[in-house]
Amino acid sequence: MTAPVPYYNNPVIPGFYPDPSICRAGSDFYLVTSSFQYFPGVPIFHSRDLVHWRQIGHCLTRRSQLDLEGCKSSMGIYAPTIRFHQGRFYMVTTNMNNRRNFFVWEEEPEGPWSEPVWLDWSGIDPSLFFDDDGKVYLTGTNELFSSETPGIYQAELDIATGELLTERRLIWEGTGAIAPEGPHLYRIGGMYYLMIAEGGTSYGHMVTIARGETPYGPFTSNPGNPILTHREGHGSIQGTGHADLVQLEDGIWWAVSLGFRPVSVPFFGQHHHLGRETCLAPVSWTKDGWPIIGDHGRVSERMRVGSLPIAPDVPWIEQDDFDGQKLQPYWNFLRNPRAENWSLDERPGWLTLHGSEVSLNDLGSPAFIGRRQQHFDCEVSTLLHYEPVQEEEEAGLTVYMNEHFH
Repeated sequence: MTAPVPYYNNPVIPGFYPDPSICRAGSDFYLVTSSFQYFPGVPIFHSRDLVHWRQIGHCLTRRSQLDLEGCKSSMGIYAPTIRFHQGRFYMVTTNMNNRRNFFVWEEEPEGPWSEPVWLDWSGIDPSLFFDDDGKVYLTGTNELFSSETPGIYQAELDIATGELLTERRLIWEGTGAIAPEGPHLYRIGGMYYLMIAEGGTSYGHMVTIARGETPYGPFTSNPGNPILTHREGHGSIQGTGHADLVQLEDGIWWAVSLGFRPVSVPFFGQHHHLGRETCLAPVSWTKDGWPIIGDHGRVSERMRVGSLPIAPDVPWIEQDDFDGQKLQPYWNFLRNPRAENWSLDERPGWLTLHGSEVSLNDLGSPAFIGRRQQHFDCEVSTLLHYEPVQEEEEAGLTVYMNEHFH
């Protein structure tokens, strides 16, 4: 009797974890995602098998790294890239709240990470590439809200200082779809591969790739583009795009990408409420040396494990008793938190929230601590303790909560 073929399930990181970027350090994998207006910024995950991921912290944990004052919804941190080079991790990203690009670094991925190294670089979705000759390249999109040609731009970078060593230049305009973005440069088999996202981040999203003999090209587009897309509208996962490649120790390549799982709403069509999620897919290569992500450019909810060394499941933490010295990494503030709005020490074993004049409709920092919904079936219960305030005190609410998630 033949043993069943093992499978894994997508998304490998469910819920609002978009724009994944991945790197390998030895036998360990690390992955970061966008975090927009939420604090701390850029959640970072660890895995030994690419399938089971555990959040180990955030890259941006201080206001000096991440100023979200007055940040509008869906602004803030866009599309980080993580890379490992000579014993050091680098994370580069854009803070759309001030429209500036920067990177931070750290030797231990759990952090705390360095202060920002600010870059004289416009556009969004910056990425780093460390070449074999010691040169470092910064790659990103066109300058936003300008007359600059839409496409992918690049310059050589001094990684020690953040200074550009060459002029910024256009290296590829993509295949002609809207919004060429999310670039990553790789050197594979003596050629330089430039992979990007195109088509916008909705149902027409896709991944395309080109290659050339130098880091600046000229780049020849893959005649089989796109190498990942669900734009035909079929399947339970939609909007796939914004991918990043990683090579295992055995030489096999895999890719992470974003995707969302829509549900049908009567009279209103397809909608998704869990956000853009992190998916995983194997990478195969054509005889002409072009990569294909997933099953002929598609990602499914159930895919073959292949040669992955599957590790035990990471337990889902469904109850938080708030009995530690700091919040678990899955909790988030809306913008930079006010210290006076919350406490774990005021009543040990409880989370204390002090209401303020800032509501969820404002661009300030409300008394809010939230966790991403990661499953379609979600039941939330809260053990609440209320202490009324004196009439002469400022109107407010002290709430003690124990969150229980199913």
